[in-house]
Amino acid sequence: MHWDRLFEDLEGQLASDWEAERAVLDAESERLRIAKLDLRGRLRTLCSAGTDATIDLVNGRRLPVTLQALGADWLAVASRDVGGSRHTTDTAASALILPLHAVAGITTDHGMILASLDDSATEVHPLRERMTLGFVLRDLARRRVPVHISVHVGDDAHGTIDRAAADHLDLALHDPGQARLAGAVHGFRIIPFSTLVAVRTPGDQLR
Repeated sequence: MHWDRLFEDLEGQLASDWEAERAVLDAESERLRIAKLDLRGRLRTLCSAGTDATIDLVNGRRLPVTLQALGADWLAVASRDVGGSRHTTDTAASALILPLHAVAGITTDHGMILASLDDSATEVHPLRERMTLGFVLRDLARRRVPVHISVHVGDDAHGTIDRAAADHLDLALHDPGQARLAGAVHGFRIIPFSTLVAVRTPGDQLR
């Protein structure tokens, strides 16, 4: 009986040591996995879940949005009110394209923060994620979609993109609600992509 109790104690101690070692290895493995996780992976998960969030932009603005899609260097979101629902008025029912370089921070609930750490089950859209900001802007120019553009420094601008080049766009300035007609245009502006903070479009234009 003495030896039986001794061996039982040793077995219990060994099992406890193994569990402790396994927990250390699991924790280290998780730390290494998270160390390799990039922002795109987390944004992909948040977009896939249609996460409601508040985005801080580099120009100091805060936008309550619903995350929708991730491109090569941009994020597509839908504007929403502070209560969490999407706007329904014509002026506010809009979609925004946010260059990733313009995103200063993302605030969302803790559950989604934790969920975004696991991107293993998130669907990847290879073609969409290869679309650059320039590709999307050239499509808006081709379809003559009116846009409202915010930049890092300076006033917002409204108009229609005439063309999008490698690293900049040409914007024909006109008032909201007007078509891009010669008589409606009151100026032209060249805007480098590097200064873009947000490109807002009518919501139904990006479906």
